Amino acid sequence: GLRVAYAGIPAITDMALSVEAGSIVAVIGPNGAGKTTLLNAIMGVLPSHGTIRFNGAALAGESVEARVQRGMSLVPEKRELFGSMSVLDNLRLGGFRHRAEGRAAMARQMQTVFALFPRLHERRHQPAGTLSGGERQMLAMGRALMARPRLLMLDEPSLGLAPLVVRDIFRAITALRGSGMAILLIEQNARAALQVADQGYVLETGRVTMQGDAASLAADARIVELYLGG
Repeated sequence: GLRVAYAGIPAITDMALSVEAGSIVAVIGPNGAGKTTLLNAIMGVLPSHGTIRFNGAALAGESVEARVQRGMSLVPEKRELFGSMSVLDNLRLGGFRHRAEGRAAMARQMQTVFALFPRLHERRHQPAGTLSGGERQMLAMGRALMARPRLLMLDEPSLGLAPLVVRDIFRAITALRGSGMAILLIEQNARAALQVADQGYVLETGRVTMQGDAASLAADARIVELYLGG
């Protein structure tokens, strides 16, 4: 029953969606369908009506910070890095949630991020603002992973990236599923999203118009025609 409105105009209407641990759920749809609004509502950036539950607990009225503490992380479409700060310092900020565990725990998680994105280790002393588009996306994801989230939400991770870089990003997303993390993926590249996802939702003008396992959606004639260039 999730509902979100801007100045009284509905952006999300009576939406129901579920993401299980160890799974990837993709939400596809046209521009303006409400996909980014959905993530911002779940994260608490936007006010919403209806019920959002995380690990069984209702999140009504909880701040963004409280949701991060529960284990939710969002990688926004614009990545929102601190451009004048180094790669290392951006990652350290991502690990702020676990600061009480000490430097050793921070270093272990950073090594996990570097194993997933070796390029970040090579660039670790560079200012984030000097990175390529693909490297910035890796850093945005790495920063979110420093919080050791149970739910990782990704808003258009392939946006503006070259095909080879997109392949690397989606390979990393698939690897994260194996860790038991729940992943909610918003993506304009419907073909790539449905290839890695377990379940899929089609969002159009704020409403879910189709849902099911990703393979079935990828084979649906309407999805092929509208979103897969078939």
